[in-house]
Amino acid sequence: MERPQVESTDQSLKKLFHEAFDSQIPNYGSYNLVAGSGTSGSAGLKVIGYRREPAELIICPLSPKTLKPTQRGVAVNNTNVSHVALVSDGSYEVGTSTGTVYRFTIPAHPTLDIPTEGTAAAQRGTLRQDQDAEDFADFMNNFMDQLDMALRAAETTE
Repeated sequence: MERPQVESTDQSLKKLFHEAFDSQIPNYGSYNLVAGSGTSGSAGLKVIGYRREPAELIICPLSPKTLKPTQRGVAVNNTNVSHVALVSDGSYEVGTSTGTVYRFTIPAHPTLDIPTEGTAAAQRGTLRQDQDAEDFADFMNNFMDQLDMALRAAETTE
């Protein structure tokens, strides 16, 4: 007898994050996604899309209960970024020219509730994003380097 294939909690979480992100971003296919947990003034769960060309982040806050967007995603790129930093506690801080600041970590294995239909209790699941977290760290290092080069170039032309 063939056993029915059951989706893993990792796959379920990734599917829900893609649905939340894809519902807001028209060219969602060009972004890699990671789950971030906000700290400081930007507390809460986020799905963060990033791409290398052109270098850009899209930060989408999510409800931890439904894993659905709580507000519109915010794009951060070379047209509106004020600063990007790796903070001493291992989190990242990203600020925009409008004054919005996000501080978040990208855990390798966050444990989250997977919403269920009806009255059933939510299932806990672990998202395995260790390789994605490493790729994101590499992206952020390159993004910070690009900003440093742009600032140095602007200073030499003044």
